[in-house]
Amino acid sequence: MSEEERLPGRCSCESASEQVYIVMPQHLNSFGKLFGGQLAAWIDIVAGVAATRHCRMPITTAAIDNLRFRESVSQNDLLVLRARVTHTGRTSMEVRVDSFVENVLNGERKLVNTAFVIEVALDENNKPRPVPPIIPCSDGEKADFEAGEKRRLMRESKYALYE
Repeated sequence: MSEEERLPGRCSCESASEQVYIVMPQHLNSFGKLFGGQLAAWIDIVAGVAATRHCRMPITTAAIDNLRFRESVSQNDLLVLRARVTHTGRTSMEVRVDSFVENVLNGERKLVNTAFVIEVALDENNKPRPVPPIIPCSDGEKADFEAGEKRRLMRESKYALYE
């Protein structure tokens, strides 16, 4: 029996992770808004936490899709990032990260960005290793998994252009 045949599947909810940041002066660009590179770093961190929770192995980031600001984020805003594994391949995991700006006075949240981060599990020699499959545990998770398969195929065809 191969290693991947022995790996038990996991529900997407088991990888769910949330991080909250207070946007401070060091996080801003010269126009007083959240620096895009800071958001990318925070997305990478919370995606790594979700992927590690799913596979229980060391991981590395292979790609981040989509960094488009839908709402501006200013100093003293709360930035809420929610992540969970939505799709798995043999050695890779797709992690959805939704970023929200939260009004601290009324709790209202607005979507800032949705990113899909590809994480790869690593063995002791830093080589890719199999990950547990995702088991969709709800209709929403099943739809996320099917959409993840479509995104995987699109990424493969996109990356093939550069080879």
